Amino acid sequence: MQTNFTPEQLRDPGVAESEKILRKCVHCGFCTATCPTYVTLGNELDSPRGRIYLIKDMLENGRPADEQIVTHIDRCLSCLSCMTTCPSGVNYMHLVDHARAHIEKTYKRPLMNRLTRALLAAVLPYPGRFRAALSAAKWGRPLAGLFRAIPGLKPVAAMLDFAPRSVPARSAFAEAGTHRPNAALRGRVAILTGCAQPVLKPGINEATIRLLTRVGIEVVVPKGEGCCGSLVHHMGREEQALDEARRNVDVWTREMDNGGLDAIIVTASGCGTTIKDYGYMLRLDPAYQDKAAKVSALAKDVTEYLATLDLPVPEKAPGLTVAYHSACSMQHGQKITRQPKELLARAGFTVKEPAEGHLCCGSAGTYNIMQPEIAQRLRDRKVKNIEATRADIIATGNIGCITQIASGSKLPIVHTVELLDWAYGGPKPADLAITEKTAA
Repeated sequence: MQTNFTPEQLRDPGVAESEKILRKCVHCGFCTATCPTYVTLGNELDSPRGRIYLIKDMLENGRPADEQIVTHIDRCLSCLSCMTTCPSGVNYMHLVDHARAHIEKTYKRPLMNRLTRALLAAVLPYPGRFRAALSAAKWGRPLAGLFRAIPGLKPVAAMLDFAPRSVPARSAFAEAGTHRPNAALRGRVAILTGCAQPVLKPGINEATIRLLTRVGIEVVVPKGEGCCGSLVHHMGREEQALDEARRNVDVWTREMDNGGLDAIIVTASGCGTTIKDYGYMLRLDPAYQDKAAKVSALAKDVTEYLATLDLPVPEKAPGLTVAYHSACSMQHGQKITRQPKELLARAGFTVKEPAEGHLCCGSAGTYNIMQPEIAQRLRDRKVKNIEATRADIIATGNIGCITQIASGSKLPIVHTVELLDWAYGGPKPADLAITEKTAA
């Protein structure tokens, strides 16, 4: 793609990087066939190619974002399916992230939209605040129908719809400290506690720690770590995202210096995609660029790391058929496609892959809150394909996908590592036990 940026514009590192990305696009349109919003809406401007044109026009002309570009960029899920499809290597992720930051700086959103986004940024990355908000949701739930009928309040209705009826107790596994292995020491890792996941599903990290310590891995829950920055990063809140990244880089660097780390284990694939990009995000910060690159190199999805270990023979043979949903951030963001399925198969599960597995379920961080209608259409399409496999359960590697798919399917859905922990001697995942009681 030909570009016409001025030398003065290219002195801005963000613009310069975006210009390099734009030049790689050859207008082939392969991305349109695998873009969830284009497939759903049929609008060229809701495809990666269409958004690239809009971003190019905005940046080249050095103008503030307008309502049209905000509408179509906001509809982007950042699923990154286009990057898997693109034959030219266009880094759409970095381009759309830069566009979102530009929007945040130059566009004044409608009042309710601003307030909703500010609320999400102030609550979701902080487990204590998030827990309190979920507990308070019961008071607003009776008004969800009213909120849904008012366009500016639809995201509030979506928040109430997703809020669980009860919030799990805080897990002792979330406390900072070291979990010693139950077998001969084979390695030492840190684990990202996260923000939303330990509130909604604390059993995921519990299963991870149990399984890793059972096979000889020392697991450190570092003091002071927090949200990876992904949630606010995709809202265009660049400085908040970078501050969260710096905090975690400092925490994990301290652990590297104190005892060494073989990996930084991430159990939410959306977080993993962002942490693996810390080196790029902090490339312009002399104090952090090297440390961030080391952190990114150490970051591993839990299944990615488990696949490098010589796991023992499973202690149980569950004999269940699992529909494996590959989260977009797993398959497109991190390019992890083989390991989760192979681990489940070796653990004794029959693994089935749903049709249209490349399409997003509609979760995408806060997308199912801010774009509830599109998200629901994507969810229903995903659930239909999953249930067509006639599996007993669904497994995936991202908390957002778990929450989204569970809202539309009666099949139990659990994190992949919970099934692996169960097969290798851990307890049955709580959601499977609850389902059995309900059926009885």
